[in-house]
Amino acid sequence: MPPTLASLVQHSALKLTVRAGEDRLDAPVRWAHVSELADPVPYMEGGELLLITALKLDAEKPEAMRRYVKRLVGAGVVGLGFAVGVNYDDVPRALVDAAREEGLPLLEVPRRTPFIAITKAVSAALAADQYRSVTAGFAAQRELTRQALSGGPEGLLGALAAQVDGWAALYDASGAVVATAPEWAGRRAARHITEVERLRERPGPATSVTAGPGGEDRVELHSLGTGRRPRAALAVGTAAALGTAERYAVHSAIALLTLTTERSRSLHAAEQRIGAAVLRMLLAGEPEHARTVAGELYGELLDAPFRLILAEAAGRDRGDDPHPLDGLADTVESAAARRGEAVLVVPEGERLVVLAVDGGAAVAACGEYATALEAARTAEGTEPAGESDTDELVVGLSAPTGPIAAAAAYKQAEQALSVARRRGRVLVEHEQVAAGSVLPLLADDAVRAFADGLLRALRDHDDRGRGDLVASLRAWLSRHGQWDAAAADLGVHRHTLRYRMRRVEEILGRSLDDPDVRMELWLALKATSD
Repeated sequence: MPPTLASLVQHSALKLTVRAGEDRLDAPVRWAHVSELADPVPYMEGGELLLITALKLDAEKPEAMRRYVKRLVGAGVVGLGFAVGVNYDDVPRALVDAAREEGLPLLEVPRRTPFIAITKAVSAALAADQYRSVTAGFAAQRELTRQALSGGPEGLLGALAAQVDGWAALYDASGAVVATAPEWAGRRAARHITEVERLRERPGPATSVTAGPGGEDRVELHSLGTGRRPRAALAVGTAAALGTAERYAVHSAIALLTLTTERSRSLHAAEQRIGAAVLRMLLAGEPEHARTVAGELYGELLDAPFRLILAEAAGRDRGDDPHPLDGLADTVESAAARRGEAVLVVPEGERLVVLAVDGGAAVAACGEYATALEAARTAEGTEPAGESDTDELVVGLSAPTGPIAAAAAYKQAEQALSVARRRGRVLVEHEQVAAGSVLPLLADDAVRAFADGLLRALRDHDDRGRGDLVASLRAWLSRHGQWDAAAADLGVHRHTLRYRMRRVEEILGRSLDDPDVRMELWLALKATSD
């Protein structure tokens, strides 16, 4: 504890007497300062015990003293020490009354007590308090280190919460709560997930301070990690601002958790290299070799049906922060870790490949991530991702599969990814591609150009007023080549329709008896909406 006015009054060598403000002696003293200026306020920082002899003050004038004391209180001065026997034999009544009116503690300093004795006492008390704080901080650091080595992050959080007399929480890269201490702090930690997500968007190291709902506590948030992109976050909730010893404890916890995070990061990179090798073997049709390499790390994943997720954000620089692929990777990995599932995540340039348990937490988290991103784009009025807007995230999800059919699953995910990009969707599953229609795929510019070229000669013929070949062709194809039905739709004789179809064959140089020709013409009509 820093020195207070009460501790100075109780100091036997100083012989101080309280003349006003007896109920405010618990105020901490930051420093003791001597000033005989009529207005010392410009040189005050707050928290000082001001020592005076009233050399330049009209100390016996009530109005002057009221103004003087009011100024001191406004500047944050916590006490006034008046030396008697120098310029005044007793503390002037006007000064005593003004101090009582403003509630400013007024201490009478006897002549035999020099001001330097008071400043030395304050300085010694401040140094002792600082030493206690540093000693307590080092003790806290040793305890936190011991807990980190023996109990992991959970043990460290428990020791930290005890040191700060509050609560602590650890968040993972996705912003989800990983651990809290004490156990009751889980709900409080969950209330700050939004702030943690904002903190993750800032380059590390980053810190923010917020208040809990209802002002129940003061919460400090710290990002963890040495890179630009934070890997985790620490929250510390306390009833009041942290003292020196508590600050040492928090900084020690940040350092220890950062070391743990970076070590985990190195292990994660090694696991990712193994995962990339497993994936290459699966795609090369070598499932047995893949199982051997996977071992216990990914073996569980290969023993159950899995989904292959393929994500792309080709227009974004990987140096951008945050990157859509990084966000998706963090989300699926965190979800799998919380459920205890195996998940294989492999970056492939501007793509991300994920193998995740079918029906598991990682696949569900991927769907939720895509849904949230879709909703955010809709809310912002953003144009959906398309062929010319490849900087937006698109995801393709294969059907459930096993190691033997991994290559086929990759193709399924690629097809779903392509459809997602064309339809302006964030995520498309292969089942949706199979159950959907091929017609939306005809919106491609290359398909439209082909259709325009195929039908141009017929349109030119019609534009010159020589018939209605395009409409006749559509009617005939829609009726599957049934002459009477198509002629009835057009309101012409079937011989007229036969003549028009012969003209179509002559102009195009292709036979309508060929089913491939009929298919191409029908799709061309659909692609051009003619």
